[in-house]
Amino acid sequence: MTDATILGRVRNSPEEYAKPLGAPAALAEAKLFPYWLDNPAAPGAEAELVGATEADLLIVGGGFTGLWAAVQAKELMPHLDVVLIEANLVAHGASGRAGGIISTSVMHGLPNAVRVFPNDIDQLEHFGQLNLDGFEATLARYGIDADIEWNGEMTVAVDAGHLDHLRGDYELHRKHGHDVVLLGRDETRAQLNSPLFEGALWSRNRSGIVHPAKLAWGLKRAALELGVRLYEHTPLVTVTDEGKAVRVDTPKGSVRAPRVVFGSGTAKVGVPDINRRVMQVRDHVLATEPLTTEQLERIGWRNRQGIYDTRTQLNYFRLTRENNIIFGGLVSYHFDGDPDPRTDGLRETYARLAQAFFRTFPQLADVRFSHAWGGPIDYCSRGSVFAKRYFGGKAVFVAGYTGFGVAASRFGAFMGLNILFDRKSPERQLDIANVSPSYIPPEPFRWIGAKITFHAFDGADAQGGWKRAWINGLKAMGFPM
Repeated sequence: MTDATILGRVRNSPEEYAKPLGAPAALAEAKLFPYWLDNPAAPGAEAELVGATEADLLIVGGGFTGLWAAVQAKELMPHLDVVLIEANLVAHGASGRAGGIISTSVMHGLPNAVRVFPNDIDQLEHFGQLNLDGFEATLARYGIDADIEWNGEMTVAVDAGHLDHLRGDYELHRKHGHDVVLLGRDETRAQLNSPLFEGALWSRNRSGIVHPAKLAWGLKRAALELGVRLYEHTPLVTVTDEGKAVRVDTPKGSVRAPRVVFGSGTAKVGVPDINRRVMQVRDHVLATEPLTTEQLERIGWRNRQGIYDTRTQLNYFRLTRENNIIFGGLVSYHFDGDPDPRTDGLRETYARLAQAFFRTFPQLADVRFSHAWGGPIDYCSRGSVFAKRYFGGKAVFVAGYTGFGVAASRFGAFMGLNILFDRKSPERQLDIANVSPSYIPPEPFRWIGAKITFHAFDGADAQGGWKRAWINGLKAMGFPM
């Protein structure tokens, strides 16, 4: 689809829409803070934990995993006294920085599920469907308005050489019963107009977009209504195995519980084995100012799908209810998983991502960015959630979503609770509940490997050579790329 079919005449260059701003000018007034959290609807903070307390279940972490664990624990076992502690505010970790694209997969996509658990794929697909049914039902049950739109997700090929890969994914999705269509160049641009797009795979059912902070705040309210005792500004300081219980100390108090769920992502909680299996990679995201009706007409996007592209260093993007474009990508790594690198507070860090935005949508050259932010993703070697016991089975750690946790976190929390309380459930018979991801090399090898890998990502599609060979080698070793 050309601009002529959108606006009734041919525009020869983006300059005809408006004078291009360029990345520095477009970023000049951007808040270096997540768009989702910059919202007057944010709830007030719960009190910090002061003093010693006991509970039947302690949950560490107020992101999606911890919140889903709290809500589901009270629904499944209403008699439990549940305490949840959060180091900062609910959703102010990875959950409040996410792109907010909902996928049916609990495994970072169907191709990854087939790669990692080929013998269990039918059951995992079924769990993904049940998970989204439960996700949707929970929002309805508690009246959670999270700007949800079930418009599907679309993978767009940004190079003609990627079309064979896209066709393979199409056949795989069709084989497993997904409502998918394969779009040609013109059909793709009729959905979302970019000069880069050569084709697309549109999965039209059981996926969409959501406001991640509103989702987390809604789950927080639901947890409180169910009787969960929730404490914010209450970081874990130490964790101690006391035999029949686990004690977690915080700056001004402590919690003693016979069972603990760690939903703390990449935060270090004093269990070295966790950090051998999970590493922190940092994603970066931009939000545009709300598009005007005329600006939106330049690109189409009438079906408002969540989008992933096929770059090795991929970008993802979606619209908000107010028609801001959320545009993410540009993954990086900092030595020893630095949780707050100085570079994330610099506008120039986001310039390359802004340039990628303008290459994708040159007809939006006059658009400014309102927000820019970065933050950690809990990456693991299999690219999917896992739940692993610690402290003699009294605790379970749930993480490893590798960027696909918005919906999969509900499943991860459910699986973790079933393991922790030894509840009989079908997923416990599968490898996803019984096999842990492999170790990731320690520092400095982790930092060196990450630096080489992300350098290889930049230009691998166009340059090939050693960059493509390095990435293919990592794939052969089992790491999700």
